Amino acid sequence: MSASLVVLTDFLAVSNCALSYAATLAVPLHAHLVLLHLRHDGLLSPEEYSRQHSPQGEKQLEQALGKLVNTLAVPAEVEISEEFLPDAVTDTVHHHHPLMLVLGRPGTATSPTELISVTVMDLLRTAPYPLLIVPTMGWEVQPPTHLLLAVDGQEFTLGTHAGVVEKLRAAFGARLSVAHITSPTDPQPPMSRETVWSVCASGLASDLTSADVHELKYPSVAEGILQAGTELRADMLVLIARRHSLLGSLFHRSVTAQVIRDSMLPILVLPSPD
Repeated sequence: MSASLVVLTDFLAVSNCALSYAATLAVPLHAHLVLLHLRHDGLLSPEEYSRQHSPQGEKQLEQALGKLVNTLAVPAEVEISEEFLPDAVTDTVHHHHPLMLVLGRPGTATSPTELISVTVMDLLRTAPYPLLIVPTMGWEVQPPTHLLLAVDGQEFTLGTHAGVVEKLRAAFGARLSVAHITSPTDPQPPMSRETVWSVCASGLASDLTSADVHELKYPSVAEGILQAGTELRADMLVLIARRHSLLGSLFHRSVTAQVIRDSMLPILVLPSPD
């Protein structure tokens, strides 16, 4: 059985960067797509959520999704769920064991940013799989060639999902850089060697060297990560989400949540059981 990418987005939207990006990734990864449509989600299915269900409407939806699948250049299947987000995704990952989840950044420009954080937090807590968050606009869909991993200087583990970055790199010939952002007032000296050791020990990469590590000072860690992505010309950010940070109030104030809200690049969030 081939690997799978589970896609969560507004499939009925006029422009669908998440689906296009997932299809771009799927071919070199030898993966098929699972399009998970949630009937009862106001962010991921706004058009359907706002109207009453009817047999005719359900048939039209199935036809629209079927046509969408036929336009894709990769194998794909559709799953339509009556469950709410956490339960629907839990059932799907239990069945498919995907390589990653691909989330089209939900909502519109007027959607409260807190709702985006809630969606991401719910996914990471209930289905701790690699989560790729794709912005809806402001960037061009293209294969990843330069991944930028942001670290905090602490050791981390990734469990069974440690190999997803290596698979992306192998599939696309992408290089990996690491950004360690600290405050200008932090007396901590550069830790390039320690950073290389911790990243390699996690299983995320095996060929990292000190030359790949960028020690940067910035007043805001989140802004520093975004700036590093721009300056280093990365086309995908990689973040580590530690289990203890997924508590509601902690996550909403976390660096991960801030980067997700403001990034114009795709973000791969790797859950850590720490």
